[in-house]
Amino acid sequence: MEMRRFIQCDVFTSTPTKGNGLAVVVDGDDLSDSQMQNFAAWTNLAETTFLQKPTVLDADYKVRIFTPGREMPFAGHPTLGSCAAWLMTGGVPSRVGIVRQECGVGIVEIDTGSSIPAFVAPPTTVDPIPGEELQRISYALELDPAKVVRSAKLNNGPIWHVLELESASDVLSIDSSKVSWPEFVGVSVIGRYPAGSGSDFEVRSLSPSSGMSEDPITGSLNAAIARWMHQENRLTTDLTISQGTKIGREGRVYIRTSPTDQGRVLIGGETQILIQGTVSL
Repeated sequence: MEMRRFIQCDVFTSTPTKGNGLAVVVDGDDLSDSQMQNFAAWTNLAETTFLQKPTVLDADYKVRIFTPGREMPFAGHPTLGSCAAWLMTGGVPSRVGIVRQECGVGIVEIDTGSSIPAFVAPPTTVDPIPGEELQRISYALELDPAKVVRSAKLNNGPIWHVLELESASDVLSIDSSKVSWPEFVGVSVIGRYPAGSGSDFEVRSLSPSSGMSEDPITGSLNAAIARWMHQENRLTTDLTISQGTKIGREGRVYIRTSPTDQGRVLIGGETQILIQGTVSL
C-alpha cells in the first residue's frame, strides 16, 4: 500500500454535482489489474481511471478506464476528466494546446487550446441495427415504430444501439427500467429540441455497462453519434447536446468540427474538480 494522488471530478457540466462523476488515481503505475478493478468497484462510480506512464512515444500519459465491473477501451467523460486531473497535478503536454492520451483504442487527442476542452472523436463503425434486434428494443421500450426517425449500431470501442426519435420530449418520456445491461447492450436514444431551446438534442444512454439504470452523461456515445451524423453529412453546424435531464443532471456536450480539417470531429465539455487528496492503494 502507498499513498497516491487522487482527484474526484464532475465532467460535462458547468455546475458541480450536476455532471458525471469520475474518480482519478493520478499515480496509477504499479497497480495490478485486480487492484484497479477492486478500487473501481469500491468507488461505485460509472468509471474510475488510473493514470500511468505512456507506453508509446508520442503519448503524454496512459489511462486505464474501469467501470465497477470491467475495463473499458475508451470512454468520453473519463477522457476529459483524466486530462483535467493530469493537468491539475502538474502534467505538461509535449505540444502546446494538445494533450495526447493513450488508451485502449489508441491515441486520443484532447484540444485544450480553447475555453472548453474537447477530445477528437475516435473512428466509429456505423452499421444498421439488425431488424430483429431493432424490433426487440422497440418492443421493450414500448416505442411506436413511426416515431423512430433513424437508427444505427455504432462501434467506437463500446457498442451503441442508437434510435433517433422525433423529438426530445419523446426521448424524455421513455422508462429506462425497460432495458438493462447485459440483456440489452448500449441502448440509447436521441431526439431534437425545438429551435431556441438552448440545446439542439437530448440524449439518453439507457443500458450502460456500469449497471446503472441510466448513464448521466456519456461522452463516448455522443462521440459515436457525432461521427454517425458526420458520415451521413448531417453534422452541418456546431451542436449542444443535453443529457441527464431525466435524472436531475445538467449535462452539456459540445460537438464541433474543425475549420481546418473537416474530417475532425471534436467532443467538448467542462470539468469541475471537487475533491483533491491522496488515496492508499
